[in-house]
Amino acid sequence: MTDCPSTYTPRGALTPNRPLDSLTWLRVGGPADWLFQPADEDDLAEFLKGLPEEIAVFPMGVGSNLIVRDGGLRAVVIRMGRGFNGIACEGDTVTAGAAALDAHVARKAAQAGLDLTFLRTIPGAIGGAVRMNAGCYGSYVADHLIEARVITRAGERVTLTPGDLNFAYRQSDLPEGWVLTGATFRAEAGDPDALEAHMAEQLAKRDATQPTKDRTAGSTFRNPAGFSSTGRADDTHELKAWKVIDDAGMRGARIGGAQMSEKHSNFMINTGGATAADLENLGEEVRKKVVQSSGISLEWEIMRVGEFEA
Repeated sequence: MTDCPSTYTPRGALTPNRPLDSLTWLRVGGPADWLFQPADEDDLAEFLKGLPEEIAVFPMGVGSNLIVRDGGLRAVVIRMGRGFNGIACEGDTVTAGAAALDAHVARKAAQAGLDLTFLRTIPGAIGGAVRMNAGCYGSYVADHLIEARVITRAGERVTLTPGDLNFAYRQSDLPEGWVLTGATFRAEAGDPDALEAHMAEQLAKRDATQPTKDRTAGSTFRNPAGFSSTGRADDTHELKAWKVIDDAGMRGARIGGAQMSEKHSNFMINTGGATAADLENLGEEVRKKVVQSSGISLEWEIMRVGEFEA
């Protein structure tokens, strides 16, 4: 596989048969047919416009919430880099490229006296945060987003509102193959020093309760109930995934190199040498045991994509 799959020859890097394990936080995954790293929005739009409809497109961020199966992806994986990581603050708004890290956006906003501190402890980049309606400590992307810039599978530029995205808990209605390139958020004003102190408290709390020094992909399963259609938690009815996992006796459970963390049982760890199959099989075993224990069917929060190894 050497020929460009698009009728347009891109300016960005296009790599055939690219293993994806080094691009995910869990360090697992087989090869993509193609990995495309566009130079800018024009490059991406022209590439998608010239790409045959039958070729699948998979936008990928920094791989923080992703298991790529061992057989890899029969698709063009789109991964944005420096041309998509700008951050600008103006008035009460913050505009960020899809590749801008959530933590960097939170800190840059705080320096400008704008409160997007909920993003500070969320792993990943802005594209994924919008796609998954990321949230933390009671705040969600849906609470702040003004608009998102997108390039469609056909290479057209579109601006989407929160209503278009139809946010729900940990999800949006972004059509398959559409690629987020940036977003604009509205933020409340705050004192920069106070915002920085608040973020430091959040980091300390996270580090005390989560296995941040281990190889994980964040929360493995969604909390099972208690969320409104806007994606905001209803704490009066919320159940915690870690609690039902504990009740099922699965804290610390292992398959191969995959383990449910002893520190936080809703975090899955690659202890070294785990395959994607180890991780996914462990997750499915946890789901089975939780159903047997409590009757609750946990839903994956980690995205699993690609083909099983033959």
